[in-house]
Amino acid sequence: MNKLRSFVRSFGAVLALVALQALPASGTQTWQIARAPYRFAFPRDHFAHDTYRTEWWYFTGHLRASDGRRYGFELTFFRVGLRPHPYRVVPGRSAWHAAQVYSAHFAITDIDGKRFLYSETSARDALGAGYASQRRLLVRVNRWSLRGTSAVEPTMDLRAVDRGTAIDLRVVPLKPPVSEGPGGISRKGGCASCASHYYSFTRLRASGTLRIADRTERVDGIAWMDHEYGSDELSPGQIGWDWFSIQLNDGREIMLYRLREKDGTTTPQSSGTLVARDGRPTYLKLRDFQIAATGHWRSPKTHARYPSGWIVRVAGVAEPLRLVPVLDDQELVGAVATYWEGAVRVLDARTGRRLGQGYVELTGYAGAISL
Repeated sequence: MNKLRSFVRSFGAVLALVALQALPASGTQTWQIARAPYRFAFPRDHFAHDTYRTEWWYFTGHLRASDGRRYGFELTFFRVGLRPHPYRVVPGRSAWHAAQVYSAHFAITDIDGKRFLYSETSARDALGAGYASQRRLLVRVNRWSLRGTSAVEPTMDLRAVDRGTAIDLRVVPLKPPVSEGPGGISRKGGCASCASHYYSFTRLRASGTLRIADRTERVDGIAWMDHEYGSDELSPGQIGWDWFSIQLNDGREIMLYRLREKDGTTTPQSSGTLVARDGRPTYLKLRDFQIAATGHWRSPKTHARYPSGWIVRVAGVAEPLRLVPVLDDQELVGAVATYWEGAVRVLDARTGRRLGQGYVELTGYAGAISL
């Protein structure tokens, strides 16, 4: 039965991709691309943006149970438009009509138990299986959901369940949202459309319950949230990216992304942000940081070879940072995309002193990624 469920989920995701490639644009409507200058307007920009083709709400975090056990988690919701705005399900159309495809990924890293659990689910907006509101913060993919409970800087409820694994968290921002890039855009390359609107809540308080193998525990911790939307962000010459979120114990945060070209070079527009204790961001150009892998790990499932462990140097941060995965195997093997998304410890590279925690995302190592 579990294999059948997995087949159905995977088959549904493949059908969604086929539909996405097959459906033409309607009339003269075209997708909006991210352009500067752009000023984020909240709460409006927490909601869905149907004029852009791709969008995601992304959460990672580090949790500790009441008995001391430690966990990492990821929960991400994706929206992909099949036709340009204003196509949505409207009265009078067939209930099977779909203008959006939704997908969600859920992963738990059981640090003390040394195991990694992940799930995915996909849905069209037909019959209400998938939904992202343009009027409030509400995203739903089958039984998984993201829901805002406050109108300004939202307290958010996260829910996902797959057989014996589930998460039910409330996350509360401890800092205001940060724009990841000057002029309200995050550049991904040199082309006109190679950009997105991208902001983060770099430190949230998380609390709620976590269930693994039908054992439910109370958990608390710190989380990170990204919200990003755009159209045609990547160029044909790019194969994937390495993305880093770092939460230092002294109250600062760092976001870095390094986009990789097929010829092995780094996209010059790769960048990052250093967030001060008071929430003020400093934009980082590629020359302002260095990332060097300290080793590699080969997946027994996909045979992809991922970097594993890093030395990171950032302008404005005195200590060189050493990032160490809490588990080697934190690879999500999905129907649509396969990538490594894992919790890491952040140490002083010179002394080994614990400086914080983070998450790393590695795409394109098990095949070129596409948005």
